[in-house]
Amino acid sequence: MSSSVPNPDAATTSPRVRLAEPGRAYQPAVAPGEQLARQVVFEAHHVDIHYGPKLAVADVNMDIYRNIATALIGPSGCGKSTFLRCLNRMNDPIPGFKLGGEIRYFGHDLYGATANRVEVRRRIGMVFQRPNPFPKSIYDNVAWAPRNLGMKQDLDARVEKALRQAALWDEVKDRLRQSALGLSGGQQQRLCIARAIAIEPDVVLLDEPASALDPIATASIEDLIHQLKLQYTIVIVTHNMQQAMRVADRTAFFSLDQNRTGTLIEYDDTQKLFSKPTDTRTRDYISGQFG
Repeated sequence: MSSSVPNPDAATTSPRVRLAEPGRAYQPAVAPGEQLARQVVFEAHHVDIHYGPKLAVADVNMDIYRNIATALIGPSGCGKSTFLRCLNRMNDPIPGFKLGGEIRYFGHDLYGATANRVEVRRRIGMVFQRPNPFPKSIYDNVAWAPRNLGMKQDLDARVEKALRQAALWDEVKDRLRQSALGLSGGQQQRLCIARAIAIEPDVVLLDEPASALDPIATASIEDLIHQLKLQYTIVIVTHNMQQAMRVADRTAFFSLDQNRTGTLIEYDDTQKLFSKPTDTRTRDYISGQFG
């Protein structure tokens, strides 16, 4: 687990912003001697997720910690991506979506009446399963969010920084004005990561970011995750258990109960969960008994 902390000079990497009042600072409570890397970012308390009358995910309770990579694993349809999307309110537009319980982000209720959804997504970025670059230039893809949020000062430097953090700068620095659609699949996914971090969020959510990539591109994304967690909190959904073992500090195993409802079965340090799971369902899944 990394003990590194975000750059204190980069104001936009700090979590000290009220989601209801963008730009105003607050100081999260940190006990004396507490490591920043173990500071709680998300607290999920008895989270139920409904789509209309269907209960999709039931009673999730877990804390997600700062500056580590947390993996969500489990069989198809168990609610991994559904839960991930709740962390930055991406499910809100889905008809019939309803969240019960509570998700707190640095102590603030993400679904509270005063929560600002724009600020939530400003602080908690997301990269999807398949690369989805805009039909624009490489430069304009990365600059898109900063421009929309009025972060236009030193835009060239911001674009370069994001591309460097995404390990893409050296490959594209001479063709920034060319279409992003001309990049390879792995390059497009790293571009999407650069686009997500160009506004320097606190958290990056990754929904199976390497599932559509070849092994070489997948290895690049995994190496990138190890670098990104030095500055960002990473939460990744993956079907690949070996990938979870390679990149995640902590792993949550989701599965389906007898009613076909997603549920969190076990959540622990990755090495312990894979070597000494406490629940037989976890052991059966990681040993290939089902899934």
